Amino acid sequence: MFLSDEELQQLTGKKRRNAQATELNHLGIDHKRRADGSIVVLRAAVEWALGLRQERKAARPVEPNWEAINK
Repeated sequence: MFLSDEELQQLTGKKRRNAQATELNHLGIDHKRRADGSIVVLRAAVEWALGLRQERKAARPVEPNWEAINK
């Protein structure tokens, strides 16, 4: 689900958290910071950003219930 610290270092080529975040931004990979400053990256975000996944799950469009309005 999440990249390990070792995988994050391998992906970014960086050991320091600020440098890792800068590299992730450069690569266009979504990530979050925990309260302790560590970085969280979903494996799926890496796969999508690097082209291994062709599509994200599309959100189901929200529409009014037209049948309820017509009654």
